[in-house]
Amino acid sequence: MKTVKEVSRITGVSVRTLHHYDAIGLLKPTRVTEAGYRLYDDAALRRLQSILLFRELQFPLKEIREILDCPDFDPKEALAQQIHLLELQRQHLDTLISHARQIQKTGVITMDFSAFDTTQLDKYAKDAKARWGKTDAYKEFEQRTAGQTPAQMKDAGDALMEIFAEIGAIRHTSPASCEAQALVARLQGFITEHYYTCTRQILRGLGQMYIAGDSMTENIDRAGGEGTAEFVHQAIEIFCK
Repeated sequence: MKTVKEVSRITGVSVRTLHHYDAIGLLKPTRVTEAGYRLYDDAALRRLQSILLFRELQFPLKEIREILDCPDFDPKEALAQQIHLLELQRQHLDTLISHARQIQKTGVITMDFSAFDTTQLDKYAKDAKARWGKTDAYKEFEQRTAGQTPAQMKDAGDALMEIFAEIGAIRHTSPASCEAQALVARLQGFITEHYYTCTRQILRGLGQMYIAGDSMTENIDRAGGEGTAEFVHQAIEIFCK
């Protein structure tokens, strides 16, 4: 067993951060003495190691906790995927360094911005998060889409974007309007029909994901116009209440 100070010393994680991890349920000490001292065993240190790897990959603490606490979480599979993600990050950084050195050497500001493209890294990270999560909804999604062709998947995706386009067309009105709420109900029904059972809890979670500022936000705004993702989020919040 190691004290919180010893864990801090060998890992470089501050005592304050370890206390915070305890408070949010991310890393609980193995035992707390009568005097209030936190003690950590090897299993806790292995969990901390996983946490630190996920943090290096820019995963939010909430997502890390959900992943590690999932009954289907496979540490070996996750580690292999973490390694691959880190390798992708290294490749991306090597490309950026080479790009910057070329500018330094020639003094020419190139109009080629491909070095900043993180599409491959973002896609792999998204897929990995889905696999690590292994939620019932994701399992249902896997089962439903197992026999679908790429063309069928594309058609479903296009139809989903059409719903966002319709919502975007009224994004300057009230998200509480009958029309906006009817479209949210239609969105929920579409997801249930084509992907997985979309409960109100899941729908609300999706609404929060829509405004995360990643490719999902960009795709929704591209379909319905700037501000559509935020409008959908607000309409979903009202709908779920």
